[in-house]
Amino acid sequence: MDLLKILRSFEEFLFEAVSWLVFYPLTLWRILRGPLAAMDYSDREQSDSEERRYDDALSPPLFLLATIVLTNLLSMALHVPPPPEATDLSRMVYASQQNLVLFRSLAFSLIPLVAAVTLLRHEKKRIARETLRAPFYAQCYLAAVCAAFVSAGGTIFQRPELPNAVGAAIMIVGAAWFVVVQSRWFARRLNVSKGRGAVIAVLALIRALIYLLAILIPIALI
Repeated sequence: MDLLKILRSFEEFLFEAVSWLVFYPLTLWRILRGPLAAMDYSDREQSDSEERRYDDALSPPLFLLATIVLTNLLSMALHVPPPPEATDLSRMVYASQQNLVLFRSLAFSLIPLVAAVTLLRHEKKRIARETLRAPFYAQCYLAAVCAAFVSAGGTIFQRPELPNAVGAAIMIVGAAWFVVVQSRWFARRLNVSKGRGAVIAVLALIRALIYLLAILIPIALI
């Protein structure tokens, strides 16, 4: 009986893992083709039953995690070295791919978290798990694409034989895409002008970057 349960669990795990090969590119295409529509899709899925939720796509946190894993694999394939003057704490982060994936996932999660909190504050809603979940999930779709651009550009920066201008261009394009979509999202959700939406989006991104620096600086020094 226990063996059957183990086999069934393995069956579910195998199907779920292999299905990512289908649903990851489909989800990525959905976001790139229509980022606001993808975020609306995420909001609608929150009201669906847990069994059917995100049935035809990867859930936003999983999509963010999968993107971080793929960018790490890209860095490994290109033999990107860790920072040369690593501290004890940063060595711990870079000690294994699991630690690095977890750290980067948490770091990039700050962007959707700050954006979701910003939305709730402007809507004058109580910040709670249930109110925070939907905007955070929707924002994870944007953060994943932004993470892909930033990580790809950063990888090129760390390879001396590759032109830094290409890495900078990739990062700028990713950041610009993120800010434009984020501005439109805030403008639509808060029913304000696009200019006001852009201001809110930029300020939220700056706050997220400040929080990220507050985490990275101790790691670089300790």
